[in-house]
Parts: sequence; structure tokens; C-alpha cells
Amino acid sequence: MTPQDIALQAAATLDLHKAVDIRVIDVRGVSTLTDICVIATGTSAPHLKALLANVQARMRELGTRSHRKSGLPESGWLILDFVHVVVHLFAPEARAYYDIEALWKDGKEITP
Repeated sequence: MTPQDIALQAAATLDLHKAVDIRVIDVRGVSTLTDICVIATGTSAPHLKALLANVQARMRELGTRSHRKSGLPESGWLILDFVHVVVHLFAPEARAYYDIEALWKDGKEITP
């Protein structure tokens, strides 16, 4: 799977499981850390935990596994690292506070 395929599958899974404000941003040429960021908001700690589990399960079905996950649902920010794609899952307050979209403002938005 290409990085864009992974990102779009992750975004579709997040949408299916009621994540809100899903954005997919191509950061190639802007970041040396990854190629694409997927950013989404969950409504509660249990919702964030479920979103992470559902994305992981979908990616396993497609033969792709995350190399690392980080964060706790209670912290308001979870990360799934697929190397070329990083999925950020936020609680509303944490997303507003960290405003990582501003870091990638020069990236190209990909429409899921």
C-alpha cells in the first residue's frame, strides 16, 4: 500500500467510526518525519481508544501494521505511526491547544 492508500483507509475508518473534523495532509517537502498526517477528533477518552483500535484493526486487515503507538486516551492525544503516515487522534481541547495543523499549513490537503 502506498502512503496515500494508508492515509485514506485510516481516514475512511475514522469517518465510519464517527471521528470528527478529519483532515489528511501531505507533508512531503514540509516534514522530514513522515509523508502524510491524518488528524481527527474523538468525543471522549473511550471514543479515542475505540478509534485507535478500529484503525489498527483495519490496517491489519489490509496487511499493514503500525510501527508504534503513543499516548493514552485520557491524555487527549493518541498517535499511530505507520512511518510514512502518522495518525493523530485528539480530544477537542487537546486539538485546539496543540494546533498541529498550523505546523503543516504548507502541506497539501488531500480530500478523503
